[in-house]
Amino acid sequence: MLAEELIVDNIPPLKPSDTGETALNWMDDFKVKNLCVVENQQYLGTISENDILSITDIGESLSKHKEMFNPVYVKQSQHIFEVVKVVNDHQLSIIPVLNEHEQYIGAITIAQLMNIIADMPVANGPGGIIVLELNYNDYSLAHISSIIEENDTKILGTFVTSHPDSTKIQLTIKVNNIDIASIIASLQRHEYVITFFNQSSDAGVDLRDRFDSFMKYMNI
Repeated sequence: MLAEELIVDNIPPLKPSDTGETALNWMDDFKVKNLCVVENQQYLGTISENDILSITDIGESLSKHKEMFNPVYVKQSQHIFEVVKVVNDHQLSIIPVLNEHEQYIGAITIAQLMNIIADMPVANGPGGIIVLELNYNDYSLAHISSIIEENDTKILGTFVTSHPDSTKIQLTIKVNNIDIASIIASLQRHEYVITFFNQSSDAGVDLRDRFDSFMKYMNI
């Protein structure tokens, strides 16, 4: 899924002539902490609620505070996972989308992202969850996949988390089989360290609950 497919239509961009007060009202209406500022399809940046609250006179136009505009954006052809990384790296509640001519074509909200990800088979479908801890140099998804597929099971999705000060990573795997006892045994025979597994039919619900908790944390 690409960025252009994730655009929401109900959040208009601000104009440079709009005031900080207008921006705060819109942020409250749309339940976001950032809004895009656009002039004739030219993207100028996003502005945050905290930046506006630091302005002495919120009745002034935003054009007087261009130094506060954040120029971050994604291109319409970028994948949803790249969009998630940009949102996470810059702590945004909304991310502008530009076309190949760098013109503003719309925006994506973090709520939209989380809803779409939560509905993906990796999060929402029934199946088991396995978390492995391994050294980065030992990471071979091809090898791990072959072990899982030998047990008549397919991988629905994976993601890797790591810590900057460690050579170890955690690999989270979602599979299409609820009964993963044989997979666990096979992985252990190959000396993989398993830090977590969930083989109940509620695995998808568990992941959705995690997404819901994250969204509540983000005050969405």
